[in-house]
Amino acid sequence: MDPAVSAVLADYEARAEREQEIWSTRSADENLRRRDEMLLPVGRAAGMLMNLLIKEGEARRILEVGSSYGYSTTWLAEAARAIGGKVISLELQAAKTQYAYTQLERAALADFVEFRVGDALASLRQLPGPFDFVLIDLWKDLYVPVFELLHRKLSPGAIVVADNMLFPEEFRAEARAYRQRVRAAAGMSSVLLAVGNGLEVSRYQ
Repeated sequence: MDPAVSAVLADYEARAEREQEIWSTRSADENLRRRDEMLLPVGRAAGMLMNLLIKEGEARRILEVGSSYGYSTTWLAEAARAIGGKVISLELQAAKTQYAYTQLERAALADFVEFRVGDALASLRQLPGPFDFVLIDLWKDLYVPVFELLHRKLSPGAIVVADNMLFPEEFRAEARAYRQRVRAAAGMSSVLLAVGNGLEVSRYQ
C-alpha cells in the first residue's frame, strides 16, 4: 500500500487505541452521550476485507452511508483509486466530513471521494445509483430505512456491507432487524462474518 495511505491509517488506529482506553474508564451512559466524539472505526480487518472486495469485484460505484471521521472512507478510496472508481460518502455532521477530507488529502485520495453532508435518507433519495458496493455504518435504527431506499439502486452483483452486527451489544436488536430484512429482500443473499464488530455481507442477484 502507498506509504501516505499507510501513514494516515496508522494515525487513525493510534487515535482509536487511545480512545478505547478512555472508553473503558467511563460509564456506559457517558460513552453513549459522547459517541460522536469518538472514531469508533470498523477496524483494520474489516477495512482490508472491504478494500479487497472492491478491487476483486471491480466495484467502481461505491457508496458509504456514514463517513464519520473517515477511517473506512480511506480504505474505500484507496480501492477506488486502484480500479478507477469513485466513492460517494454520506455524513450528517460537517465537522466529521472536514476531518475526513483533511486525512484524505494527506493520503492523496481526496479526488476519489465526493462527500454529501446532511440527512442520509434525504441524500439517498436524491442519488440515482446504481451502486456496485455499499457500506452501511451509521445510527443502527437507520439501517433498515437505508436498505429500503438502497435495494432498488443496487447493480447486479452489488455487495452491501453493514457494520456493528455483533458489537456493541446494546445495538443487537437493531442489527438483528436489519439482517432479517436484508435476508428477506428479493435477490439478496447474505452472510454474517465475525470480522471486526461483525459484518453482514450481502450480494444482490
